[in-house]
Amino acid sequence: MNLLRTVFTVSGMTLISRILGLVRDAAIARIFGVSAATDAFWTAFKIPNLLRRTFAEGAFSQAFVPVLAEYRRNRSEAETRTLLDHVTGVLGLTLLIVTVLGVLAAPWVVWLTASGFTATPDRFELTVTLLRWLFPYILLISLTSLASSILNAYNQFSIPAFTPTLLNVAMIVATVFVAPYISKPILALAIGVLLGGILQLGFQLPWLMKLGMLPRPIPSWKDPAVRRILKLMGPAIFGVSIAQISLLINTLFASYLPSGSVTWMFNAERLMELPNGLLGVALGTVLLPSLSRHAAGKDETAYSALLDWGLRLSLLLALPAAVGLTLLAAPLLGTLYLGGRYTWHDVMMTEPALMAYAFGIIGFIMVKVLAPGFYARQNIKTPVKIGIAVLVTTQLLNLGLMLPFARWGYGHVGLAIALSLGSCMNAGLLLYYLLRGGSYQPATGWLRFLLKLVCACVVMAGVLWLLRGSHDTWRHGHTLTKAGHLLLLVCAGGLSYFATLFALGFRLRDFRRRE
Repeated sequence: MNLLRTVFTVSGMTLISRILGLVRDAAIARIFGVSAATDAFWTAFKIPNLLRRTFAEGAFSQAFVPVLAEYRRNRSEAETRTLLDHVTGVLGLTLLIVTVLGVLAAPWVVWLTASGFTATPDRFELTVTLLRWLFPYILLISLTSLASSILNAYNQFSIPAFTPTLLNVAMIVATVFVAPYISKPILALAIGVLLGGILQLGFQLPWLMKLGMLPRPIPSWKDPAVRRILKLMGPAIFGVSIAQISLLINTLFASYLPSGSVTWMFNAERLMELPNGLLGVALGTVLLPSLSRHAAGKDETAYSALLDWGLRLSLLLALPAAVGLTLLAAPLLGTLYLGGRYTWHDVMMTEPALMAYAFGIIGFIMVKVLAPGFYARQNIKTPVKIGIAVLVTTQLLNLGLMLPFARWGYGHVGLAIALSLGSCMNAGLLLYYLLRGGSYQPATGWLRFLLKLVCACVVMAGVLWLLRGSHDTWRHGHTLTKAGHLLLLVCAGGLSYFATLFALGFRLRDFRRRE
């Protein structure tokens, strides 16, 4: 398997989903604007998203994939099938219970995550209603994530990468064609999310059947492998989900800020997640099964070389993404969101939050590479200790930065800065412990590699600065004109960056790797 080609394939599929996600966000911004209703929806939507990323894509995936890789290597196909049946049964039953409890306890969940909304009873009640509609999505999308983990373990990466596209399509349809015809238009978004969950799960089942690995849900708490996965999952929740927990706590802080703060942060976060999803998620998805195989086979040389390759590739693309988002914040927001009920004031409030998130991209993407280095070895304790330290530090930074920024009307920007600092701290500590434990031994040439990246980023920044124009360009221009200008900026920035790297001796073949 050509890992570089696989990463680009996953990134390409993810790009389709992310582009549709931007179309979705632009449609929501223009139709619903920035209001108490959109704050209520994004707050409610973050809760199932947190649980999805924590229990399904996060802790469960990181605990399940190494065990599945071990079974595929050392056990028979029948034993592997039995493992899948038992895991599916336990996960499905647990998720069903969580969903029912979540629907019943929705008012308390909202109070815990956005207690500031209690000052506005209508907004609080709307958030509760939306959360009750959205909780079943946890069951659907978590089972979808289980299916994705199985497909990824069998090197079927493109199908799981394409699957999120269906959620975005469902939400776009609900926004444009359902919202105008119901009494509470914002409920259309919840309907779209539920429909998207059904479509995503239904799309993956035939592929599992074709692979011959469609599970039969048979709960078995006594299965030793299931117990091992659950044992790994418990502490892994912290290790994998620090960024998501921080985002949720950020929402709690933002609920005390002026109306619109949650939506401004969410829109900035969505653009920040574009490069993170295209590269970070793709790298993490592809690396975990391969690292798990090397760890199971005790091949330390291949394990370390694979980590080194992943880190170099992540920095190669994360650094220009951070610079690009910083310099193109206003062009992106003015092109994608400005119009309808999303005003220039909203753009100006979102821009500094996006710039604050931008420098954290490097940390977010590196965590996607470094964390699998621990989970492939079924080492949960170290990321957990790091995660707890990062979580506490991030919340102290939230308090320390939100209050002074709030005096200037930008409290949400202080929260974004705190989250970015936390992500960099997380990545730095993960790297430190991998180096200290001897699991990762960097290859030669890192200093020269980094200097070349910095030179290329400086050239790219100069090109973007000269071509991006003033704020008025993005405030008053026609949407199609702005889109063309933005495309020109992206192409010019990318061309200048990679041309500089080429002149400095970089070649694509140097990053090819087979597994």
